[in-house]
Amino acid sequence: MTIRHHISDQLLTAYSAGVLPEAFSLVVATHLSLCDECRARSAAHDAVGGALLDEVAPARMGEHSLAQVMARLDGGAPIRRSPQGDIATPEPLADYIGGTLNIVKWQSLGMGVRQSILPTDRLASARLLYIPAGQAVPDHGHRGMELTLVLQGAFTDATDRFGRGDIEIATEDLQHTPVAEPGEACICLAATDAPLRFNSLIPRLVQPFFRI
Repeated sequence: MTIRHHISDQLLTAYSAGVLPEAFSLVVATHLSLCDECRARSAAHDAVGGALLDEVAPARMGEHSLAQVMARLDGGAPIRRSPQGDIATPEPLADYIGGTLNIVKWQSLGMGVRQSILPTDRLASARLLYIPAGQAVPDHGHRGMELTLVLQGAFTDATDRFGRGDIEIATEDLQHTPVAEPGEACICLAATDAPLRFNSLIPRLVQPFFRI
């Protein structure tokens, strides 16, 4: 697997600082699980953050802080891991869907395109997208940022080709029509912090119902 499209330094810095919305953090973490180059860059950002923390004066903790943290860890729901050797479902994502991509419950968007919305905080939304081979996603722009990570197959748009492990960072200046390549369905993990801007009437009409 050759990854050509990577996470920006700006996003890696925000991820390392813990200030990204949960949906964006999920996409970044999933990409890092696939990309050795970005994982090394992320470690460098973490090291810089750690060095800065060494210069900060320590803060006093409450008397029962440690006990409260341990209680919350003990009371958490068990994490369900993906089966060993499942290369299609990176572990950060498997933790969210409770297993592999084979168990995802899809919602039809029309023309064979399907989605599954993942539970994250309200600062941004995350979803899995299933695009049949050769099928296009309606032409659209963006009111904010959209991160799209390819998990299976590939898609092309006006900017380039994106295969497994590649991530496209779309902002308000990008207008595109992603098309899944022939051969196999394209499955992506996407996160947005604002509704998309569709040009066609029908996608705009159904947009509120599908939360896209």
